[in-house]
Amino acid sequence: MKKLNLLVGIGAIVVLAIIALVVRQFLLKPMGSEQVSPTSSLRIGFSLGDLREERWQKDRDLFLAAAKKMGAYVEVASANSNADVQNTQVENMISEKMDVIVIAPYDSVKIAKVVEEAHKANIKVISYDRLILGAGVDFYVTFDNVKVGYMEAAGVTAVTAKGNFAYIGGAPTDNNSVLLKQGSMEVLTPLIKSGAIKLVIDKQTPDWNPDLAYATIEDYLDKGGKLDAVVAANDGTALGVIRALTEHNLQGKVPVSGQDAELSACQRIIAGTQTMTVYKPIPALANKAAEVAVAMAKGEIPEANNKTNDGKVDVPSFYLDPTLVTKENMDATVIKDGFQAKAQVYQAIVK
Repeated sequence: MKKLNLLVGIGAIVVLAIIALVVRQFLLKPMGSEQVSPTSSLRIGFSLGDLREERWQKDRDLFLAAAKKMGAYVEVASANSNADVQNTQVENMISEKMDVIVIAPYDSVKIAKVVEEAHKANIKVISYDRLILGAGVDFYVTFDNVKVGYMEAAGVTAVTAKGNFAYIGGAPTDNNSVLLKQGSMEVLTPLIKSGAIKLVIDKQTPDWNPDLAYATIEDYLDKGGKLDAVVAANDGTALGVIRALTEHNLQGKVPVSGQDAELSACQRIIAGTQTMTVYKPIPALANKAAEVAVAMAKGEIPEANNKTNDGKVDVPSFYLDPTLVTKENMDATVIKDGFQAKAQVYQAIVK
């Protein structure tokens, strides 16, 4: 009987292990996609800091499709906003002997130690959208994030360039937050110095969490604060800001910026509660990153159009151009490119 129980127990463990493997593959593989065989001579790891935002799901699917067309197998992992989990996932990719690992870091500093491990294993590392700091990655593919920040502030000040302003930044763990603020302050600083505007809120938003952005604005308004404009670093923080404004009947009266051209943000722009967003054509980013990754996997040197200092070295980089989107050019940009469907963007205001 003991022997039988032991066999049953072992069988149960094996079954659970198989189920866990199947579930893992299901979670990592986008619905409807078909991967190139894992035995492909081109093996790429794609590590994402989070997949809970709409835009990162687009990045994953587009990168997979582009890499597949070029004959590469891609293993995807999402850390769900946990730096330690991401480090472990990248270490697994190293142990699986990927040719190249593409990383959109959750924490731009903590991930550096596994980049060093990858290099020791002769694996190339590409920073995707967000730069890994102090690690000397082999390549960086991104949008000009200083320009994105500039556009956000310019979009708001085109509506009003005086009064009380709030700056709602991104995650302190994300180097892009620094670049975005740098660009926005190029617009805001002269106005602050002239006395035209007063920066009454200047705060970062951990994890880019809309609820935290909401709490920042809600607390200020509850205490009787007055706001004339908000420069929000992305569409998620803009959502939190607009929720707070709505509770004080200020939606549509206070201009609010954003970036990523998420569907809900585009709907808010058409409805008049969000002023603008910055459209970063994700297909161009994903395609370029896949192109660079495949080139590196083949031992080739990819084309760069810029260099970015990571705090220690200049990293060969490729910068793509963003686009400022308002109600007036929504159809000619986001919708024309097929990034969002017109019927969905306008559905919130259909009579």
